[in-house]
Amino acid sequence: MHTLEHQVLAYIKEQQLIKSGDKLLIACSGGVDSMALLSFFYHFRHYFKIEIAVAHVDHMLRGEQSAQDRQFVEQACNDWAIPFYSCAIPIAEIHKKEGGNIQAICRKERYQFFETVMHTHKFSKLVTAHHADDQLESMLMALTKANSLNGLKGILPSRKFQQFTVIRPFLMVTKDEIGEYLHSKGHLYREDPSNAKNNYTRNRFRHNVVPVLKEENPLVSRHAVHIAQQLLDDDSYLMELAEERFSKLFLKVDQNCYKVKLSELQKEPLALQRRLILILLSYLYNDSNTIQSYALCTMILTLFSTSDGSRTLDLPENFIARQQYDEVVFEYKQQDLPTSNQQIALNEWCVLGTMRIYIGELAQCDEDLLQKYPHHFFAASAVSFPLFVRAPKQGDRILLQGMQHQKKVSRIFIDDKIPLTKRANWPLLVDANDDLLAIVAVRVNNKFSNVKSAVHEMVLLVDSNERL
Repeated sequence: MHTLEHQVLAYIKEQQLIKSGDKLLIACSGGVDSMALLSFFYHFRHYFKIEIAVAHVDHMLRGEQSAQDRQFVEQACNDWAIPFYSCAIPIAEIHKKEGGNIQAICRKERYQFFETVMHTHKFSKLVTAHHADDQLESMLMALTKANSLNGLKGILPSRKFQQFTVIRPFLMVTKDEIGEYLHSKGHLYREDPSNAKNNYTRNRFRHNVVPVLKEENPLVSRHAVHIAQQLLDDDSYLMELAEERFSKLFLKVDQNCYKVKLSELQKEPLALQRRLILILLSYLYNDSNTIQSYALCTMILTLFSTSDGSRTLDLPENFIARQQYDEVVFEYKQQDLPTSNQQIALNEWCVLGTMRIYIGELAQCDEDLLQKYPHHFFAASAVSFPLFVRAPKQGDRILLQGMQHQKKVSRIFIDDKIPLTKRANWPLLVDANDDLLAIVAVRVNNKFSNVKSAVHEMVLLVDSNERL
């Protein structure tokens, strides 16, 4: 048995990449790597008790050459009686119409075809020929493009692909070993001339950086695979711990709102804090670039570093993190209230951002509402109708129950620890003369009472998660 076959069989077993009965779709371009992959599985299909087939995509970027690649792979499959699926995709036309990165377009279109074939013909796994040199290149590229641990994990031995799985059985062997293996079997392959060009980032690393590293240590590619695997194993374990701690530390208020106590969070090791942030971002966002942003993670860590005072941090896609002493709330920013007066209709709920109020005649108010919501009674003759809601103004004061002098609204905001970022648009209830009746969900003036009496014909109900 060839040395490469020993290595690949051991790696498949170690990573549990294949099980008996699997239907494998092998992605084959016709190059040395994918033809070696096809040869390996053709010879070991009975050993694994699996079915195999081949998928080939002609990107139509090299005219007759790429068409001949397709014919070459199809002929090999016919010789070996292997089912063959192929398509030709006009990548140049798509790029001209949509713009963007050609390599990214190729990958997107290629994997869409793979998905269609797998779904139609009930394949369980897609097999690609990524190898140890690819792993080294990916890790080097990650070092230059990003500064997060995620990139250094490189190419995964297996990963989810829609409802399927992609596996990389050759990840532990080098390109030289693959070439020698294919030569020993006497099989041919096609060479893609674009691989020799430095137009693409990966090719520049492949031609200019990797050879220098291999001069220092010919085993550097294999070392990269071991390091990536260790990072993956360590990170997986730490993420399991973080998932467990997240459910205990973070309170989900609603779909787009989470809160956490800083004093509890700061007890966690920094490594877990970083992963707790990644978990939080994964709940708030769908974009992987946002979730894995090192800069964003660092900014949130800085916010977590102190529990003094109040601070805010604007996050992508209209989210915000609000820190108020020992608590940080991550939430979607609500629309600001209008600074001009908004008239309140009686006997109807009025929505005010994250809260709502009801002002109506007590006789028409259902007793169940009085049981469900905080409420205050008042006499209709004590206020001037109509009533309005507006944002705070400089110098606003309110006369509270039991006090002889009015108190500044700004002082009440401070005393009640209303977040600084919310104060400018906190709803205030005023009458037709602009007399301040209530700081909604915080305080009411001396014209309101919690106890119903004969003089009270009106009621104020407050529905709010902000302050009660």
